[in-house]
Amino acid sequence: MLILAFESSCDETAVAVVEMSESTRRILSSEVATQVATHALYGGVVPEIASRAHTEAISSLTKLALTNAGVTRDDIDAIAVTASPGLIGALLVGVNFAKGLASAWKKPLIPVNHVKGHAAAAYLAFPELDAPFFALIASGGHTSLTYVKSPTEFIPVARTRDDAVGEAFDKVARVLGLPYPGGAEMDRLAGLGDPEAIKLPSAAIDGSLDFSFSGIKTAVLNYANGQKQKGIDLVPEDVAASFTRTVTRSIVKQLAGAYEEYHYETLVLAGGVAANSHLRDAVSNFARKKGIKLCLTPKNLCGDNAAMIAAQGYFEAVAGHFADASLNAKATSGKSVF
Repeated sequence: MLILAFESSCDETAVAVVEMSESTRRILSSEVATQVATHALYGGVVPEIASRAHTEAISSLTKLALTNAGVTRDDIDAIAVTASPGLIGALLVGVNFAKGLASAWKKPLIPVNHVKGHAAAAYLAFPELDAPFFALIASGGHTSLTYVKSPTEFIPVARTRDDAVGEAFDKVARVLGLPYPGGAEMDRLAGLGDPEAIKLPSAAIDGSLDFSFSGIKTAVLNYANGQKQKGIDLVPEDVAASFTRTVTRSIVKQLAGAYEEYHYETLVLAGGVAANSHLRDAVSNFARKKGIKLCLTPKNLCGDNAAMIAAQGYFEAVAGHFADASLNAKATSGKSVF
């Protein structure tokens, strides 16, 4: 099945063409129009600006994706699009564009959950991967540990009760005066500092497998304010290293707790924060010690992209999950992100 997919849940306009079948998982093209430079002026994503930028980019990006894939609309078997969760205005651009193409081209329309898409990125890098497995999905908007019972059935095991881990990274980066987005620079600085320089509270909630990243974020802010009042300059490397070490230890602690309870054999690490080198190393070490098969999503597929939406779209299509012209975008997916 040849799938044309769209992703516009936040500040990346993405279009991809992916070939999927029982034996084939191949990216023919994956194009992304980033808005980072625009939103950096404001220190974060401005929803209205993001929506407008999606509108300006999506048509030309679709043409580019088809051209680079070497296909035409006649070759496309189905159209997949992120329908939830995300910024409502941004989602609506992708959903309405996809609905228009599906109607004009007479192609089936497949709605895809963005968070499920992150997990599905692993299918493209690990052809042998098959459900069931556990997935740790860590991004700017979502952090959850999920049992993927089947490619379309996700059962939440743990979640963040407040900030997502990526959001916490961005806010700490802002405290340090780092430009938006701060994730990559936090990653670099963490490798230069003393991870034991600052004592910070764990993000692992005792007696639960859930996370809380609000407390550790606030602790960094309080530390920064305290140093300022004392007339002491912050050492960005030490703050980044201490914060990163605490976050990674918190995540590994909950992964270990889940392992003791569920004894999972395969773990997928996905989402934008899965590109963090320290988190990748920490989870890799944990998996190696436990004998768990670890599928680390390649860094180029960790961030928002349409190839992952196409991959999940294929499994949704196999399960018969199609939509008609009444499809609407949803900022959230109800009580659960799934």
